[in-house]
This record gives sequence, C-alpha cells and structure tokens, in this order.
Amino acid sequence: MIKKLKLEESDKAYKKALELIPGAILGIRRPYNFVPGEYPIFFETGKGGKVTDVDGNEYIDMLCAYGPIIMGHREEEIDNAVIEQIQNKGFCMSLTQKVQNDLANKLRELIPSCEKSVFVKTGSDGTTTAIRIARGFTGRTKVLRCGYHGWHDWCVEVKGGVPEKFYEDVYEFHYNNLDELKTLIAEHSDEIAAVIITPVGHPLAFEVEMPKPGFLESVKEITKENGSVLIFDEIRSGFRVNLGGAQKEFGVTPDLSVFGKAMANGYAIGAVVGKAEIMDVLADKVFLSSTFFPNSLAQIAALKTIEIMERDNVLGVIKEKGNRFAEKVKKIVDECGFPVTFSGGPWMPFITFGKDANKLYKKRRNEFYTQLIRNGVFLQPFHHGYIAYRHTDEDLNYVAEKIKEALEICAKMK
Repeated sequence: MIKKLKLEESDKAYKKALELIPGAILGIRRPYNFVPGEYPIFFETGKGGKVTDVDGNEYIDMLCAYGPIIMGHREEEIDNAVIEQIQNKGFCMSLTQKVQNDLANKLRELIPSCEKSVFVKTGSDGTTTAIRIARGFTGRTKVLRCGYHGWHDWCVEVKGGVPEKFYEDVYEFHYNNLDELKTLIAEHSDEIAAVIITPVGHPLAFEVEMPKPGFLESVKEITKENGSVLIFDEIRSGFRVNLGGAQKEFGVTPDLSVFGKAMANGYAIGAVVGKAEIMDVLADKVFLSSTFFPNSLAQIAALKTIEIMERDNVLGVIKEKGNRFAEKVKKIVDECGFPVTFSGGPWMPFITFGKDANKLYKKRRNEFYTQLIRNGVFLQPFHHGYIAYRHTDEDLNYVAEKIKEALEICAKMK
C-alpha cells in the first residue's frame, strides 16, 4: 500500500491560519470536507491540468477549483490578454470600460435566453441578483428553488446567523420531481416570483443527475402558466456543457439565466442574462451596483476564454475525453462488487458510495479517496469533479487506473 503523503508544510500553514482566520480557510475548502490528515490544505502552484501543494506533491487536478478551470491553470493566452489590459489600459475606474459591451454582445450571440446581461463577480452574486430581478418584475415575493444557489441569506444551506424571515418565502423541491413542484405551485399560486433550478442536477454530496425526458420542458410550461419567472442557475453547467449552456444542450430556454465559473477560466466573474423586458427592471426599478462589478480584467479573460473555446472546439474535446473516461470508470464501478455509483459523465464525474448491509460505506469512501490522493489524484469525497481541456488522455487513463485500484482495496474491507 502506498505511503501517506508528506504534508508538513501544509499542516504548519494550517496551524498558523487558525490563529489568523476563523476556521483557517473558508467552508468548502476546510479539511473536514476531504479526508483529514491525508489531503493537503494549501496549494502552491498550478499548470495545465495539474496542481502542486506547498510540500511539493503534484496531483492531477480533477476538481478544477470547483469548476472555473475549463482550459487549464495558467493558460498563457488568457493571462497575457489580462496582463496587456493591466499594462496598457488599467481595469478599475470610476466609469465603465467598453469591453463590457463586447462581452455582453458575445453572450447574446451564444446563449438562447440572453437578450440583455449584467456582470457581477460570483455565482452567489448572480443568483441573488436574478431573484431580485424576478421579484421586481413580477411584484411577487415567493421563490421555489431546486439545487445549490450560493451563500446568501435566501439560499444558504447552513442557517447560522440568518434570521428565518430572510428565507421564509423560499421553498425547495427536488430535481426531476415534477409532483413536488406542482404541489408548491398549487399552494402558493400567484405569490410566486420565480422558480430557480440548476438544469443539470448536482445536489450536495449526491449523484449528478441529467434531466429526465420532458422534465425541463414541463418546468418551463408550469412557470409560464403560473406567471412566474423561470431562472436557470448555470453557474456549473454554463460554458462547460455547451457554449450556450445546458439550455442550449437540452433545448429549453428560461426567462433568466446565471453564468460564472468556467466563463473566464478562473477569473472572478458572473453574469445574469435574460429577456430584455425582465432585465430592464434594473434600469430604474431594481438597484444593482458594486465598486468591483465593472472591473474589466475578468471581462477580458472571459472574452479570450470564449474565443479560444470557439476556435479550438474546446468543449467538443472535453466532451469526447469525458465520454471515454466515463465509459471506462463506469465499467470499473459496475464490476467492483459493492454499492458504488458513477454519475456526471462526461462533464462532472462523481463517484458516490451507497449504504451497504455491513455499514462500511463511510469507511470505504474515506479509504477510496485516501488511496486517490496518495496516488496523486485530486478529487473531493462530497463534490463532483470536472474535466479540463488540458487533462491529457494519459492523465485520465491514470485516474481511471487508480480508481480501479482504490475500489479493489475497498472491496476487501470488512
């Protein structure tokens, strides 16, 4: 069995961070979300499809910064465009630079729901902006939600510090469950401002789901009849499933959409796009402003990222690689001899452990991800992974091989 990684520098930096920062690092990156004691806590560098931690251990990065890295780390063509903007024009000004218009026009070309758009910095900014727009447009208050939509008061999963009145008008239904949605529609009727849903289902710690035939179409028809605004949260699926988002891939166009993550290959940007008549409430009825929303660097990065993706058929290549990887791993998982599920292919691969008669699933999960990290494969036990353009066939074949070896070790556990 391969030895435990040397993580002295990572541990030292973690202890220091505990003195300086509450919890040392923010939520999802804390050690308890991995396998404590086995995973690094601090990275030092990234290049292409790989990352290196502060102790010098190198990994194939299958988490891709939780989704933003669509090309690869330190993509020179993108970074050089940003550097040129810094050196020749600047990026933080009292007025907006017109690169905003170039990016908005490109989104209009690509995304079916995009007639107008606004730019923010994060996915949570985007989903919260979309909800405010929907409430402003409809004059209604209640929201039906399906999926993870960020950390703001109305949608955060952990309710500490959030008064109930800030989320009392938000109701959850589950992906691919039309009956739940119809029940909520019947209960709240003309009070519903918006239905917000991830067009690809990725519930926390559970298998990734694709829409059942007719599901998204039915959600659209239901919201249309109800007079509420349909919002697709495409923070993860946008610029990964398709250049036009999952809405383009599945042929269902919402009223509003939210994009981010892969849009700028790691630079901080989000976008809310939608029908002009709905978006136009931002012109005079609904307020949105931030010192940093107009900063041009991420907009430059997004334009260059999209240019490369169009030019080099990046998403086609990722889909092809992802399908080969998914086919190989699914066969391995199906033959492992105990309850394990592979989901999310070709875009968001995830291996989850089902409950077993001997209640070994938690131990097996920990052992599985321990084996992967020791073998230089960086994935997360409770979150799906991603495929990046710079992942080579050799990388993905290696990952599949290590998945097989890890599952063989887990199968022997009693």
